[in-house]
Amino acid sequence: MAYERLTYLGHSAFLIATSAGDILIDPFLSGNPRSSISLEELHPAFILVTHGHVDHLGDTVAIAQRSGAMVVAPSELATYIAGKGVSNVYPMHIGGNHTFPFGELFLTQALHGSSVREDGHIIYTGNPCGFIIKSTERTIYHAGDTGVFLDMQLISRLHPLDVALLPIGGNFTMGIDDAVEAVKMLAPQTVIPMHYGTFPTIAADPQVFKQKVESSTSARCIVLEPGQSF
Repeated sequence: MAYERLTYLGHSAFLIATSAGDILIDPFLSGNPRSSISLEELHPAFILVTHGHVDHLGDTVAIAQRSGAMVVAPSELATYIAGKGVSNVYPMHIGGNHTFPFGELFLTQALHGSSVREDGHIIYTGNPCGFIIKSTERTIYHAGDTGVFLDMQLISRLHPLDVALLPIGGNFTMGIDDAVEAVKMLAPQTVIPMHYGTFPTIAADPQVFKQKVESSTSARCIVLEPGQSF
């Protein structure tokens, strides 16, 4: 299975072009001041959602209803999405794995929360997660929203990583220094920062992260602007 291109769409949203169809992750596009693409330009075969917060669930329902994409999410969140009229939903949970046309998918823990807000009420949508997306050629880790945790060493041991997509914005997730520690444990060949700069509360300088990563680990750091591909 060929993973041909990874495009950063802003915040924590990515599009992975594969020979089995595009994989869209955490499509927060409408309302995202750094979004690089319109909903109408996206035709994913799969949408992966790490948790229910509006800046990650984002436009999942609208895109899935238009495209027919299969939505993969932790079980409680998948149930919520199905209740919004999305018929093609696949529930999973942390520690689980499943083989899809694009390759094998593993769900990892993420130290965060997961909920949606409707009519002034908070609806719990289960545990948040990260995703390990594995083909015969590449292994990509999208950490979701998380703090650093020691079991990242285990992720590295079980799934040697080609690419790690890590939050660096602080306040709600790891900041730069904790994300550098995550890189040391995960030992990816390449790390790409995400979840920074969208709002003032998560302002962070990705070039500082890049300098710290490349001076203290063997990984290379690629800083992508929204719309750029790797």
